Amino acid sequence: MARFLEVTVAVTVVLAAVIFQVNCGSFRLKRVGHAKVLGFDWKNCGQPDAPAVLKTLTVSPDPINIPGSLTAAASGSTSVELTAPLSLNVTLEKEVAGFWVRVPCVEDLGSCHYKDVCDILNQLIPPGQDCPEPLHTYGMPCHCPFKAASYSLPQSEFYLPYIDLPYWLTNGKYRVQGDLGGGGKELGCLKLSLSIHSD
Repeated sequence: MARFLEVTVAVTVVLAAVIFQVNCGSFRLKRVGHAKVLGFDWKNCGQPDAPAVLKTLTVSPDPINIPGSLTAAASGSTSVELTAPLSLNVTLEKEVAGFWVRVPCVEDLGSCHYKDVCDILNQLIPPGQDCPEPLHTYGMPCHCPFKAASYSLPQSEFYLPYIDLPYWLTNGKYRVQGDLGGGGKELGCLKLSLSIHSD
């Protein structure tokens, strides 16, 4: 899928790129000629006093066409510095015959536990290399540590290219929950829901 944006988003989004692009090499993949992402929705799922919170996230159009252009804006904050190691526990569910079925973790894709998001970000964007646009333009970080601060990504346009997806991820309704942790504490939680239709 695509890469998506700020502290919680820098993690959530850049992570999405890692999960769906970097780690898919050994899966049976399907070349997607055209896909639509519909009904994208999100909400925080952490405790009321969770330090890392996504405050706003807007994505358009609906449906999102792949390939095609995507416009997104986001804002969030963290009341504590986010330093390595930052763990991320991802739960991915797919609706099957009216029931939500947990997708198991297979070769780092699905409902997986990632020990250190900071290390993954370093693999995706080597230290010393500029952050990808539009993060670079707006001076937003893409490496740990993330300072305690408020972050905002103004409305920005992204291009979503043709992609290869695991065969089981090409059509259906999905729910994703990401739990971010560090120092034995939950730092934040985000839930996403969407539908994918492809040909």
